[in-house]
Amino acid sequence: MSFFDLFKRPGGFRIDPLGTESAARMAAIHAASFARPWTTLEFERLMGERGMVGDGLFLGPAPKGLASKPSGFVLSRMVLDEAEILTVAVAREVRGKGLSIPLLERHLDELSRRGVRTVHLEVEEGNQPALALYRRFGFKEVGRREAYYQKPDGSRVAALTMALSL
Repeated sequence: MSFFDLFKRPGGFRIDPLGTESAARMAAIHAASFARPWTTLEFERLMGERGMVGDGLFLGPAPKGLASKPSGFVLSRMVLDEAEILTVAVAREVRGKGLSIPLLERHLDELSRRGVRTVHLEVEEGNQPALALYRRFGFKEVGRREAYYQKPDGSRVAALTMALSL
């Protein structure tokens, strides 16, 4: 049993690798999750970059012969034995159901299989659900960037930088 097997695993979903075909859906989920959303074109470009790893959360079984749309996703960029999680987002209609746990678990496992030893990320200081998720996996705060994120009202808040050794 791995460390990650200790977490509760809700059912009725699957987690699969993502490609550029999911860019529009990722942009829509991102727009509903962040004050400064990324566009479909930005997601297409990211997914086409070398070293990008994307995993999507899909509800229910895969439809025969058809690609379904993700209800959440996580994207990372790998360089040698390190990776940076660029974004994690789950659609509003499935938030609060614990689905980000198996999504991040699977993603970290994939990064580890690809030789990543350290994972980095940035998170808004006041984003308690995200901080709880990352801390649950053992991410530790390693730095702080003052006034990094701009809120919809124009105010600015700090970003916490975090890291995890796999």
